[in-house]
Amino acid sequence: MEQVAQSRDGQNSKPMDNFGYHTKRIQKGELGEFSKIREEFEELEDAYDQNDPIMIICECSDIIGAIKHYVSKFNITIDDLISFNNKTENAFKVGRR
Repeated sequence: MEQVAQSRDGQNSKPMDNFGYHTKRIQKGELGEFSKIREEFEELEDAYDQNDPIMIICECSDIIGAIKHYVSKFNITIDDLISFNNKTENAFKVGRR
């Protein structure tokens, strides 16, 4: 019997190929390179299309890991990114950058 993926609107879409968790072929990236962030984002898009909240959480976590390894090449940490993001959020709250 052929498996069929469901889109987030609950409609059946294309038949599922053997892509593991995913419903489309996603090119593998290299850890520490931008290509890994792209891979994880495409996997997140696919999890979203499948309307699978558990997979969405997993892919968000994987994106964080890919970003962590990528920015380490620039001597930047996740904590540095979070700190700067907090400053950006505050700037938008007060209306000045």
